[in-house]
Amino acid sequence: MTIDSAVGTGHIPAALHALPHVHYADRFTLATALEATPEAWARAMFGDTPSAGELLIWRGILSLRLHRERSLDTVAGWRVDERREDWIRLAAESWWLRANMVVATTGGQVSLWTFLHYAQPIGHVAWPPLSIVHRHLVPGVLRSAAVRVRGPRG
Repeated sequence: MTIDSAVGTGHIPAALHALPHVHYADRFTLATALEATPEAWARAMFGDTPSAGELLIWRGILSLRLHRERSLDTVAGWRVDERREDWIRLAAESWWLRANMVVATTGGQVSLWTFLHYAQPIGHVAWPPLSIVHRHLVPGVLRSAAVRVRGPRG
């Protein structure tokens, strides 16, 4: 399962994020014949509630405020900010960071976009080294989600 990726703030579809300014953006795309809604893909990637590892990263390191209960309005604690036919946007924020993750499904592909706005100057220092880990983990998130979407029959 080959993953295509792009990092940078150029050529970002404006409708995808709801941030005042994008300081960091990336997109990871997996070509797949599997069909599922963007929300089903998002739940396959992250679950209904955050895992221990996600809590460590999202709450512990990034200080993101996540919802604790399972809900139709959240995915892994992230608030569902907007749903469209071909994408879903998740949102979370901390004292220093506002984040959007977008899961998009188009043309036999599923993509995970990450958009960050640094609400405090520390973001310009803290995120660059953390982004290395983020970019290392995301391909595995997409591949694992494909296995979940495929289900036991695959």
